[in-house]
Amino acid sequence: MSKIKITQIKSGIDRPERQKLTLRALGIRKMHNPVEHEATPQILGMVNKIKHLVSVEEI
Repeated sequence: MSKIKITQIKSGIDRPERQKLTLRALGIRKMHNPVEHEATPQILGMVNKIKHLVSVEEI
C-alpha cells in the first residue's frame, strides 16, 4: 500500500469532539507537524471526516 503524509493546517479548537478525537487517533499532536500512515481504507475514512482541517500528500 502507498503511504500518505497528513499535516494539520487548521485548528481543532471549537470543533466537535468527534473531530478532535479523530485528530488524536491519527497521531496528530500539533499543527504543521506531519505524520505518516499507510493509505488503508480505515485511515482514508478518518482523513475524509476531517479533510477541512488537514492537508494530505502521497509519498
